[in-house]
Amino acid sequence: MKTTLEIPDSVFRRAKAVAAEEGVPLRQFVTEAVEQKLKARKTAPAEKPWLKMAGRLRHLHKETTRINRIIEKEFRRIEPEQWV
Repeated sequence: MKTTLEIPDSVFRRAKAVAAEEGVPLRQFVTEAVEQKLKARKTAPAEKPWLKMAGRLRHLHKETTRINRIIEKEFRRIEPEQWV
C-alpha cells in the first residue's frame, strides 16, 4: 500500500543513512522499523509507565493516612462548626 508520511528532516536523513549502511531500501528499513515497534507493543504489558512508579509508593499509604488524620483533626479545631 502506498501512503504519504510527514517525517522530520533529521529523522528522515538518519533513517536513510542507516538504511544505506545496512544496504536495504528505505522502504524496507521503515517497514521493518514499524514491524518491530508493533511487535514490541504486542509483547509488552499494556500498562501505563506511571503505574509502575505508583506501585512503588504503596509503602507510603500508612503515612498518608496518618497525615490525613492530623489535617482533619486540625481543621476540626480551626472550624468546629463545619464538623458538627
